[in-house]
Amino acid sequence: MINGELIKNIRIKRGLSQQQLGNLLGVTKVSICSYEKGIRTPTMEVFLRLLDVLEVTPNQLIGREIMAFSEETEPYQFPITKQELKIIQRYRHDEPFRLYVQKELK
Repeated sequence: MINGELIKNIRIKRGLSQQQLGNLLGVTKVSICSYEKGIRTPTMEVFLRLLDVLEVTPNQLIGREIMAFSEETEPYQFPITKQELKIIQRYRHDEPFRLYVQKELK
């Protein structure tokens, strides 16, 4: 299933209304609203256009990858998998694991 919240967030970030995104995809505003709420799933044709318009990967749109964003002054983003996110979270909260990783990286 696609990540409707991601569609909404990227649409807003790109300054698009539901109507404008619908026009770009050849679907109605109601369809966009339904995708964002997870009520409907786009056809494969619309899904592929959605990837192009939103500039995301299929894995991102179905929730298998998460976008990581820089908190520094120079913005950048890159996809990470859920498994990588779990490792990062463990690194942040598990002191023995963090010490192990730091030792291995030296």
